[in-house]
Amino acid sequence: MDALFKALSDPARRILLDSLRSTDGQTLQQLQGQLDMTRFGVMKHLGVLEEAGLITTKKVGRFKHHYLNALPLQEAIDRWIEPLLVKPAARAVLDLKSKLEGHETMTKPDFVMQTYIRCTQDALWAALTEASAHAAYNFMCQDVRRDGDTLHFQTPDGNEMLVCRETALDPKTRIASTFEPKWAPGVPVSQIVYLIAVEGPFCALTLEHYNIPPAAADGIADGWARTLSGLKTWLETGESAKFLSPQVQ
Repeated sequence: MDALFKALSDPARRILLDSLRSTDGQTLQQLQGQLDMTRFGVMKHLGVLEEAGLITTKKVGRFKHHYLNALPLQEAIDRWIEPLLVKPAARAVLDLKSKLEGHETMTKPDFVMQTYIRCTQDALWAALTEASAHAAYNFMCQDVRRDGDTLHFQTPDGNEMLVCRETALDPKTRIASTFEPKWAPGVPVSQIVYLIAVEGPFCALTLEHYNIPPAAADGIADGWARTLSGLKTWLETGESAKFLSPQVQ
């Protein structure tokens, strides 16, 4: 928590975060244009933000892309401001195979979020693959059922909200899936990837989301912050956690 507030205390670092909030996935060269300082100076600020968990990076070819990671801020807000809501719900990911099979390394994700969870690799894998587990922490869905390689998410009123079809599984380390929204007509299918890495008693979970429709970007980012916060809380406490938005409380 100290690293978080230290990172936020500098106005230059807040400018970098604001820039990533506006346009995620920028390179060092793009971000350098936001500040009147040397390339090395910007790199130092980005290092502080990454150490605090406020940004995460992905290298594609020769370029490193930087992404705003909202989870540390969300967790700080949840700790002191937001009440923990326990209520049936769930949320998830949409549908399509395309670029995740063979071209993924050539494409940068539109959105990246990372969190560290005190749990075993087996427990995190089960939480991401078992339908009943999704229903314990997903913030919008009451019921989740599996049909082969596909997860169907339903809201408390029985309507289908989301369909996710797994397109690639590397046991306990990587899940690629489609993300097909059903909550609004005409929202195109996008793709997500979960990456799991063990770091001592913790698991580092990275979520990458590809081909997000621009009009849906803000809502999807907010949804992931609530879903992954619920996942972390559930795995670390054993209690079902639903971080509902004010619009659905």
